Amino acid sequence: METNNLEAPARPRLDGAAGRGGSEMRPYQLVAERIRELVQQTALGPGARLPSERELATTLAVSRPSLREALIALELGGYIEVRHGSGVYLASALRSVAGAVPRSALPESGPGPFELLSARRLIEPELAALAARNATDAHIDAIIAAAADMERLRGDKAASEAADRQFHLSIARATGNSALVGALEYLWNGRGRLWHTLEQQFETDALRTDTLADHRRIVQAIATRDAAGARGAMRAHLERVTRTLSRG
Repeated sequence: METNNLEAPARPRLDGAAGRGGSEMRPYQLVAERIRELVQQTALGPGARLPSERELATTLAVSRPSLREALIALELGGYIEVRHGSGVYLASALRSVAGAVPRSALPESGPGPFELLSARRLIEPELAALAARNATDAHIDAIIAAAADMERLRGDKAASEAADRQFHLSIARATGNSALVGALEYLWNGRGRLWHTLEQQFETDALRTDTLADHRRIVQAIATRDAAGARGAMRAHLERVTRTLSRG
């Protein structure tokens, strides 16, 4: 199916500009709006194939992670269809590409997956270091139990994800600072449909194995009261997850 060489529209700010009604738009929502503007400038209609992800990122001068978040949001909202091995298409049932992408076509208004990961990379390595210094024996037992549950339940996606959450929150609780626990709970609660759809695109048995190995290194450092080691192990874990979800 034919695609068009698209010229980028004038770029709106990507730093949380106000959307309709004065509410703040997330970076991925702004990129989604620019994709819609780009499509509107061409003869592309419902069912038409969009340029490749690499081409779109270059044309819009945005990062691949930001573009990927925007495309997932538009897919969840029914604006585009992703056909694996073929490409990205405007939804065949779309009546018109004119006008702004409706807010109802964007699944959520909170932080995008890469915003959440960026915040976690800042916070969680220090939580792990504090846990290594401050954890009681009971705290360490809870961290070990959560890591063991994730190993035991690796074949059950929902249960494994619950154990993963418990693992990270157990580390936060081991700091002895309830404000830090609340901050991490906020970040985990922000993992909505956008996060889970992105994660599913990269979910493999090898990735689960890597995550479990990361967790074992974190547990070992905290249990031996190695604050620097815990900080480094947590940072390496979150950086690996970010790299995995960013690759194109």
